[in-house]
Amino acid sequence: MTVRVRFAPSPTGSLHLGNALTAVANRRFADERDGVLVLRIDDTDPSRTVAGGEEEILRDLEWLGVRYEEGPIRQSERHDLYVEAVEHALASGAAERDADGSVRLAVGGTTLLRPDGSATYQLASVVDDVELGITHIVRGSDHRPNLTVQQQIARALGGELPEVVHHGLVLGSDGKKLSKRQGHASIGDLREEGFPAAAVRAYLDELDLPEHDVTLDLARLGRLAVDAIAAMSDDELAAAVAAPVEVVPALRGARTLAEAREYASLVLEPGATEPPAGSAPTLERFVELRTGGPERLSADEARALLRELKAVRGDLRGVRIALTGASKGPELWAILVALSRGETLSRAAHALKAVSDTEFG
Repeated sequence: MTVRVRFAPSPTGSLHLGNALTAVANRRFADERDGVLVLRIDDTDPSRTVAGGEEEILRDLEWLGVRYEEGPIRQSERHDLYVEAVEHALASGAAERDADGSVRLAVGGTTLLRPDGSATYQLASVVDDVELGITHIVRGSDHRPNLTVQQQIARALGGELPEVVHHGLVLGSDGKKLSKRQGHASIGDLREEGFPAAAVRAYLDELDLPEHDVTLDLARLGRLAVDAIAAMSDDELAAAVAAPVEVVPALRGARTLAEAREYASLVLEPGATEPPAGSAPTLERFVELRTGGPERLSADEARALLRELKAVRGDLRGVRIALTGASKGPELWAILVALSRGETLSRAAHALKAVSDTEFG
């Protein structure tokens, strides 16, 4: 028997981190058993359907590298199946029709069809799990309360619910379920915060199928982000931050892709230059040293130039500000490697003029 699992999000927008854990867990569960992952979009409730929500989910899954063999299958397109299942339950006496037109289980009273004839989440989920041949349901423990009801529905329809595996939830630092107010709650949040896809996927893989709830470990996620950025090729890192590959040396110390973008901006679009007073001698010596060098410095050449400036107690902070307009940022040697000789000397000359204008009016 081929193992078949499903990931069934509602189209409410970017995946909640807990849902992403479920998606990754289902993919791994299928892979470990040579199985199949079915992507199902649970969109029977219009109030939980957000315009563009499905597209965001598909984007998140692709970003995380979670592939699926079948789908997306949309419940909104399977109405006839649900009605047919209810007719079977009515005929067997397992369900009853109310005066308002809704249909409920005879035992327990769970609503299967609403008065307008649309299927409830509970009915649609069970019908699809049975009809699609799902063998295992891997989902968050917040669905535990649904288990008994869904087993009852499956039997009322003449079938059995697949085997169910529940995993713990991802909580915030306050011990509550992650919320958008806290940030880091969705894959979209993490992407905007600059965490590489490889880091987020590695973190979710590490969590595996937690038996109990787990607290989001941002420190661990941050370490994985540093590792992921370090593992990127120059071309990959440049593409990830939409910067020229020549700038990559200045990006290597970044802890997130967002920080790497900030570093790239400092190198490519420096702010207003206001070097500290007294930095002119250092800048003049810097110009002399850089003028005699190659068009592009190697890392060793850049470090050697800075050592010469340090030997005469040069103001390296002034050099940094002259080149980027900021007192903090990437390693100074990396900035020298990223900038061509012409651009470096142009910025240094502009800074020298600014110092001169300030000191001599």
